[in-house]
Amino acid sequence: MIHTGEHASTPGGLSVSVVAYWPDPQQLARTLATLAQAIAELRSEAPMPVAVYLVDNGGLPDVSGSVANLERQGATCAVIAGQGNVGYGRGHNLAIDRAAGAFHLVLNPDIDLDPKALTEALAFFGAHPDAGLLAPLIGDDHDGIQYLCRRYPTVFDLFARGFLPARLRGLFARRLARYEMRDLINERDVVWDPPIISGCFMIFRTAVLKRLNGFDERYFLYFEDYDLSLRAHELARVVYVPAVHVQHHGGGAARKGYAHIRMFSASAFKFFGRFGWKWL
Repeated sequence: MIHTGEHASTPGGLSVSVVAYWPDPQQLARTLATLAQAIAELRSEAPMPVAVYLVDNGGLPDVSGSVANLERQGATCAVIAGQGNVGYGRGHNLAIDRAAGAFHLVLNPDIDLDPKALTEALAFFGAHPDAGLLAPLIGDDHDGIQYLCRRYPTVFDLFARGFLPARLRGLFARRLARYEMRDLINERDVVWDPPIISGCFMIFRTAVLKRLNGFDERYFLYFEDYDLSLRAHELARVVYVPAVHVQHHGGGAARKGYAHIRMFSASAFKFFGRFGWKWL
């Protein structure tokens, strides 16, 4: 049963928020199916309560089958709707405000989870009490790695990576590789304290996330994960854990049209205004 806007309690457990704005129905169904599988795997080893919040920023398709599947795995589900398109960060904050478990996962609707992803993440947290925010190994559609951990960007890095055609971007491959931490990120090694991690899959100790007051709602879309990552370092350690594996099907702002380029630019201006401008 879907409880629109109600509180789904997870004392001592895990909560998950997924913000959807006119998502691809088939991809969203895959995301929720792999999430259900990962929840089943997790609860088979540690039967904790799990709550899933689906935040409808607009265009949420019929998810009754996905919700029934999640509930069969022992999760409680709530759809948060009626707020309109309030933006990515603010949408997640609607769920974070309700989160009551020990851990909270911020999840994109274009992510497929490995069955062991949640089990590995919570096991790592259990073994490392100083870890407050965890990033996974993020695979692409071609069995490669998406290098979504970042060093602090310059304006040129963002422009070159996001907007230059591939033939010109290759001229700056070395520079961009450093920005993307390709010297450290791989399929084997845990990396402590990457400055910035991707918002497509961020799993927090909820206490840390609450102290940070969640996402900064001044960002409508883009850079809210950069902002939250940098602030998280003030309270706890951030860590990349390749044993936690997911697959990401998302694309860059430049490939999504002018509106996304405009939002990307506006958020970049807010980000650098807060944390400091680096041009070259």
